[in-house]
Amino acid sequence: MKWAEFAMKVQSISKIGKLFTNDPYAQENYEELESLSLEMLNQSVLSEPTDQNLFVRDIYPTPNVSVRTFVFNEQNQVLLVQEKVGEEWSLPGGWCDVYESAASNAMKEVFQESGLTVSIDSVLAVFFRDKYKKLKKTLISEYAIYFKGSIISGELRPNHETIAVGFFDLDALPKLSHKNSFEEFSRALKAYESGKIEFD
Repeated sequence: MKWAEFAMKVQSISKIGKLFTNDPYAQENYEELESLSLEMLNQSVLSEPTDQNLFVRDIYPTPNVSVRTFVFNEQNQVLLVQEKVGEEWSLPGGWCDVYESAASNAMKEVFQESGLTVSIDSVLAVFFRDKYKKLKKTLISEYAIYFKGSIISGELRPNHETIAVGFFDLDALPKLSHKNSFEEFSRALKAYESGKIEFD
């Protein structure tokens, strides 16, 4: 990773950390990371120095990108994680981080939320999530990329975002989260079974 990419990655982490942490000590640490990364960028990268996190700037508004991954076991049961907020279930996934590919983000999210290391085999679907959102916490548009993954290793375990992990029969699914609507799930599953990519 180049120094400029490293500094921008730190900018991204500090922006996300400041947004979500409730710990005042962590807030101070994220602010320091932001300051140090800005210093790096101002000294060696930017032609016009700034005192703001570069992710605050409006360059060109674009949709956010998230990933979800279908993973099946030998009994053809699908992997789901139970979210701590709302206690509903979804395919493992989340927002994509900067300077990482969509597939890399998908593998990382599966490991973080379920404990399983997976390979990414193929793209199943690309959805315009605004069509499926019943609860709109933000007006920012979102694209969701669905992948097919295969288990390499690991043991099921939740993390700080999830409270349970399990495999489920397709005809006995628990209540799905609004982050992963039944319509999206069904369309991506159709792509999994047919081998034909679904998209909006």
